[in-house]
Amino acid sequence: MPPTQAGAARPRGGIRGLPPRWRWAGISGLSLLAAASWVAADWWTCLPADTQAAYVGRGTCAECHQGEVAQWTGSHHDLAMDCATPETVLGDFHDATLEHDGITSTMFRRDGRYMIRTEGPDGELDDFEIKYVFGVDPLQQYMVEFDRPPGLPDDQVARLQVLRVSWDALRKQWFYLRPPDVREKLAPDDPLHWTGAAQNWNHMCAACHSTDLRKNFELETRTYHTTFSEIDVSCEACHGPGSVHVQLARQKSLFWDRRLGYGLPRLKSADPSVEIQACAPCHSRRSVVYPDYCPGDNYYDHFFTELIRPGTYYADGQIRDEVYEYGSFLQSKMHEKGIRCTDCHQPHTARLRMSGNDLCTSCHQHPAAKYDTPAHHRHNVGSSGAQCVECHMPATPFMEIDFRRDHSLRVPRPGLSVELGTPNACTGCHVDPAQVSSAKAAALSDYSRWLAAARAGDQEVRDELARLDRWAADWVRKWYGGRPADPPSFAPALAAAWEQEPAALPTLAELARNRRAAAIVRASTLEPLGQYAAPEVVATSLRALTDPDPQVRASAVANLEDLPRRQLLDHLAPLLDDPRRLVRIGAARALAHLPNAALTPAQQQAREQALADLERGLLADADQAGAQLSLGMLAERRSQLDDAEQAYCRAIHVQPGVSGPRTNLAALLEARGQADEAAQLRRDELRLLARDVRLLPSSAALQYRYGLALYLQDRQAEALAALEEACRLEPRVPDFRLALTLLYQKQQRWPEALNSAEQLSALRPDDPTYRQLREEIRQQSGGEAGPPLWDLRHADGVAIAGAATE
Repeated sequence: MPPTQAGAARPRGGIRGLPPRWRWAGISGLSLLAAASWVAADWWTCLPADTQAAYVGRGTCAECHQGEVAQWTGSHHDLAMDCATPETVLGDFHDATLEHDGITSTMFRRDGRYMIRTEGPDGELDDFEIKYVFGVDPLQQYMVEFDRPPGLPDDQVARLQVLRVSWDALRKQWFYLRPPDVREKLAPDDPLHWTGAAQNWNHMCAACHSTDLRKNFELETRTYHTTFSEIDVSCEACHGPGSVHVQLARQKSLFWDRRLGYGLPRLKSADPSVEIQACAPCHSRRSVVYPDYCPGDNYYDHFFTELIRPGTYYADGQIRDEVYEYGSFLQSKMHEKGIRCTDCHQPHTARLRMSGNDLCTSCHQHPAAKYDTPAHHRHNVGSSGAQCVECHMPATPFMEIDFRRDHSLRVPRPGLSVELGTPNACTGCHVDPAQVSSAKAAALSDYSRWLAAARAGDQEVRDELARLDRWAADWVRKWYGGRPADPPSFAPALAAAWEQEPAALPTLAELARNRRAAAIVRASTLEPLGQYAAPEVVATSLRALTDPDPQVRASAVANLEDLPRRQLLDHLAPLLDDPRRLVRIGAARALAHLPNAALTPAQQQAREQALADLERGLLADADQAGAQLSLGMLAERRSQLDDAEQAYCRAIHVQPGVSGPRTNLAALLEARGQADEAAQLRRDELRLLARDVRLLPSSAALQYRYGLALYLQDRQAEALAALEEACRLEPRVPDFRLALTLLYQKQQRWPEALNSAEQLSALRPDDPTYRQLREEIRQQSGGEAGPPLWDLRHADGVAIAGAATE
């Protein structure tokens, strides 16, 4: 008999009122609902979007990433810098000596410290303690600390200077690291002396050899309080500060953060530029646009890459001076095809992924052995000429013994060498010192020295290089002549522009418009294009404002700063909202002189923000006279004359021995009626310029500035000699020729003035003002008087208002 309702037993584990199977289903449903709610809540819970990451150090990273840290340990990044200890010092400090320039430097130990006795900033021998080591292979350098104030905390570094006495880690010997192309002894007050500005670690080296570097320059006392989170290039130098990542990894969650991901930039994203731009800040020659770069940021919000310019590159884009790898790589087909750094380099050891040709043929093997065979490279198997890198990545020595490979990965073009004198890998491998006089042979130890000797005017070296270039070009035609012709090179147009050839203008403009050329090439052709006074310059630059690459847009803006107001507003004001800070700052600088009433409220706000970013970027180098000078020039452009005067005074304060700021300050004070103060500044500037010309007599720009300064001191004979030398050194620069023409005119040396005016007009045949000056001089030479078109004094502000020189 079934139990009565009152006496019915309650089902165990079920839900009252439901059948048992249904009851179990209800429980499962509620559990799933609860679990789903928890998962949803877990997904939805996240850190605030403005969470700031902090540096945690590689010890924290190693807790989870032991394998990566093990690979990094002992790498060049790990050994980029360290304290001088028995474990880190490679050099011989057992009373070793090195003679150079009449100085005997002695390396020794004292009370456990590493010491050097060498010439100090006063020109006298003195003892200096080695505090830090720099690098490990192929050379190691050593640093001495100066100006350390009492009580400076142990985690702060004062001014560090890098010795030129260096250790060759391969040959195990000391050597003296000379500046490029400088053979004479450096004076103690020379900026290139080891105690000078060029060897200052805090400004020149620190940011790329340590992690989370903070320069911390104190302007009033001119002292450094530099800090870093780690002394070398550690995990967070590439991956960014890791505190958010660590916090997310340690929390009990099924997910990373829906806003912040895993708290670090995704360097291996589908876009290769993210990874490449994480490497670029330390592997490029660049200027700082805005400080505090962090991996994952866009490079062009913080830096502007050195373009292809004389002195740093050859006209075909091959490296000449130390430009590192990024600028070269931007020219390459590899970059165009999406290859990234870690396709060739292991990211944590920094070594190549494979050795020899295996690295290249891992991709270039269609069909098998197409390239790694004598049918392609025309050299014996196993020889150096059979190595891909010897032809496509020739090496150039920097710092005397550090051979760096060109990353443009170009095809050798000896034909261009015949035409333009550019290097080529074929000649570079086949130069033979036995082909020149024995007195020169020892100095021509590698191709770069041959090229330097040729630039210096050694005709015997030039002739031998020309012979080899022709020989190499002939063989290339014999080997590959039946194949498609070499693609057109931008080198002829760029070389002609560097020589200020008027005929270069059309080709240069066409190249700047060619979107198939690498972006750095387009930007590099826009820059010299701006020297021509022709409608085509404006048209080409306006078109470049829509270029997809920020380097190109920024270079175009620089060519348009002198447009009439209406055109400035129409074409440059929209760029105040450009996605890249580099372009926004350029547009703001071009518009800085316009009154607020000329802009909309939104444009005013955008301009002020961009100018504030510009000022912050310049203040990141507040220890440099050039940065302070630029701040002053910006203030003058904005009619903020008190601010400009203060900035020029700061420039003189931070680097009293630098030429440039006194000229700008003198011109400002003259305009304010302070003639006596201005006169003293000009006398001081003339003394500095005389020193600069003595140290670098081959600089046409310095000769020009010196000539103008002499003229302002009414030393016309000396001024004339300096301006004539500037025109001899660089005969195609209109500013130099104009100044010389005006001085001839003032001195009524009519034959010379007319001849110089003819040359000036030939340089810029489309410029009506030069033609007008020529006609004026022709009339004056015939006895017809008239008011002068220009006053040579007016050239002063234009000529010397550039960056300060050391």
